[in-house]
Amino acid sequence: MFYGAMKMSVGNALKLTFRPWVEGLENIPTEGPAVLASNHLSFSDSFFLPAVLPRKVTFIAKAEYFTTPGVKGKLTAAFFKGVGQLPVDRSGARGAGEAAIKSGIEVLERGELFGIYPEGTRSPDGRLYRGKPGGLARVTLATGAPVIPVAMINTENIQPPGKVLPKLMRPGIRIGKPLDFSRYHGMEGDRFILRSVTDEVMYEIMKLSGQEYVDIYASAAKRQLAEEAKEAKAKAEAEQEDAGGKHPHGRFGRRGKQRTDA
Repeated sequence: MFYGAMKMSVGNALKLTFRPWVEGLENIPTEGPAVLASNHLSFSDSFFLPAVLPRKVTFIAKAEYFTTPGVKGKLTAAFFKGVGQLPVDRSGARGAGEAAIKSGIEVLERGELFGIYPEGTRSPDGRLYRGKPGGLARVTLATGAPVIPVAMINTENIQPPGKVLPKLMRPGIRIGKPLDFSRYHGMEGDRFILRSVTDEVMYEIMKLSGQEYVDIYASAAKRQLAEEAKEAKAKAEAEQEDAGGKHPHGRFGRRGKQRTDA
């Protein structure tokens, strides 16, 4: 009931304000479980996609969104629950992954839609990064649910990372045809199968989105970019410090005589 109310209020407001265009909506099944595997360009992806779908879709979110104290924290928690987000504790990498998988399986076993971002985090530069096999493939193979590839388009320009206020631009959503991996059912313990399933899904997302594909994890790219930014900042500060410590004519005056204090 709460989800329906939030969809009517927040969802309709998003559609009226941003007018997202959608292709392939007919590929969403009218009933039964399915995994919606999407690229991830912006924080707003988890709101635009549910807004245009006729069915409820459940994503997982950081537990911090649900546990922040105070009135603001309670309102935030209520909002995320209302738009179909499930809290997952990400304090431990392995524990977080297992919790996400368990949550996804429970959603699918109820015959519902489960949304997941195979890249694991937002793209740092708009490109499509390598999918992580642990969540998407394991949930899919454990339940036998079909995977529906989804491409979010232009959302990184509407709300870039770190920006609170969005720009009024039209986002796009392309929904691909369901992918059937039932031939691998029960083989979620085979890492080669997990990699194969994930790569096939990422290839379909790439075709839908038109993004350049990068065969590294987005988390690794973010660490690399952060390190490069840190090194560039340190270099700039060092150059500024060196420039500030030198007299415009060095140790000598204009005529080559060593300067002395009067």
